[in-house]
Amino acid sequence: MAEYLTKSAARNIFYGGSIFFLAVFVVLTIHTHFYMVTVATDESTLTESVVRGKHVWERHSCINCHSLLGEGAYFAPELGNVWVRYGGKQSPEGARAGLKAWMRAQPTGVEGRRQMPQFNLSEQELDDLVDFLEWTSRINTLGWPPGISG
Repeated sequence: MAEYLTKSAARNIFYGGSIFFLAVFVVLTIHTHFYMVTVATDESTLTESVVRGKHVWERHSCINCHSLLGEGAYFAPELGNVWVRYGGKQSPEGARAGLKAWMRAQPTGVEGRRQMPQFNLSEQELDDLVDFLEWTSRINTLGWPPGISG
């Protein structure tokens, strides 16, 4: 065996390693996509209302202040589990009413607290946004966020 690495050996290691790691990347990408579609996401309950709620979320740039499943800003609370925090598993009607009332009551005017702007959402938009947040709470996030507090 040679004491040093030849040019052709270095080239073969580079190309072989590149092909190997490209294959690993492709396999992991396919696995992640398959997992997200078949296991993590509750696609069976993805309704038109949920889709409209996502559009409300995007139109009002809620992600500029809130995070959703760890993505977004950390100025305001995480909303991936807000449905659970408002008691949606025990009382879906109560959670729906509580979330809608909270959004209608903003800003609260409490001195020294961060305030959510008033977006003047219609009743339909509020329902759609709550449906979106409810649907988001059913995504299998493997324990994210780590605490229920958001």
